[in-house]
Amino acid sequence: MSNDLKQEELPAVAGGRPVRDDFLPYARQWIDEDDVAAVSEVLRGDWLTTGPAVAAFEREFAARVGAAFAVAVSSGTAALHAACFAAGVGRGDEVITSPLTFVASANCALFLGARPVFADVDPKTYNISPKEIEKKITLQTKAIVPVHFTGQPCDLDPIHEIARRHNLVVIEDAAHALGAAYKGRPIGDLSDLTVFSFHPVKHITTGEGGMVTTNDEELYQWLLLFRNHGIVREREMLVEDQGPWYYEVQDLGYNYRLTDIQAALGLSQLKKLDRFLARRRRIAAKYNEAFAALPEVEIPYQAPYADSAWHLYVLALRLDRLRKSRREIFEALRAENIGVHVHYLPVYRHPFYRWLGDPDSCTLEGFYCPCAEELYERIITLPLFPAMSDRDAADVIAAVYKVISWARRG
Repeated sequence: MSNDLKQEELPAVAGGRPVRDDFLPYARQWIDEDDVAAVSEVLRGDWLTTGPAVAAFEREFAARVGAAFAVAVSSGTAALHAACFAAGVGRGDEVITSPLTFVASANCALFLGARPVFADVDPKTYNISPKEIEKKITLQTKAIVPVHFTGQPCDLDPIHEIARRHNLVVIEDAAHALGAAYKGRPIGDLSDLTVFSFHPVKHITTGEGGMVTTNDEELYQWLLLFRNHGIVREREMLVEDQGPWYYEVQDLGYNYRLTDIQAALGLSQLKKLDRFLARRRRIAAKYNEAFAALPEVEIPYQAPYADSAWHLYVLALRLDRLRKSRREIFEALRAENIGVHVHYLPVYRHPFYRWLGDPDSCTLEGFYCPCAEELYERIITLPLFPAMSDRDAADVIAAVYKVISWARRG
């Protein structure tokens, strides 16, 4: 593809015709008639809330990721909250996570009265750095929440080694990583707990929903209790037994249940996961091939130990080679009807976290992560989802070339 484009092909922000007439979002669910039929079958049945479809979804999901147990909940955020609860995170504890993530990865500590601590990311993989984790460990550290950013697994072996030495729990935030693998092993059975999301932009969807997987039966029982108000019905676990109707609330749980309606959709979607993953990887390969020739951008680095699930395709701008800012380039691509996004504003930059860091001055004291900051200033997420056509992918490539040509120096 030529880097030299004609004047009439300049971006729409400069008066040219946009690459696309319709808007292409950065992500979108793919729902087929078989998904609709699966949900309709539940709607015609006896169960709408948590029932046999949820149990079946949990069994199939656990088998897919190689875990002994899976517990379905109402969202990925609920899954993180439940995992932290099961891990024993509580008031006064610290939980180490990445700053380059959605806020739920850190909020899950706050929900339980603990304090999130941010360890900087690796500048190549954009994932949390094990060396930076080590620097942040204190006597109050209880858990590590590594985030598999964009779907590429973190380097888990050194993280697990750190956790063993300091007696910490590892909770993988795999909201981006369903179908990914670390050193040939599927993400989902490698750590104490692993958390997934079924939001519509994720690999499979239940509308809203999440899952926690574990190989530890005791953690599994705590997860079950937490998602259902802390209720215990099993006779052998009751403090007293007043009869068949009797149950007890033994801890402060939440209503984080998934419905059978959602689980039916999840089961149907799970059958198509391999097809969805293959499509994501083909589009990512097309992008890599096209953008490797652009000196003004960096394509996503893939570590040799990781097999990414390609939830996001993040392009990094080489701003020193461009005369336009990231915002101008972002807006130019949006004007081309390419639904670019930015993932993510470092968590501690949100106003709430600024207040948390230093309530008097709203500074980032104690939180600041230089690698995450540098990356945030120059990354743009391009559209990537299985329902994209080859024409859609070609439009993205054409728009990026067009806008970069307009934005480059000299």
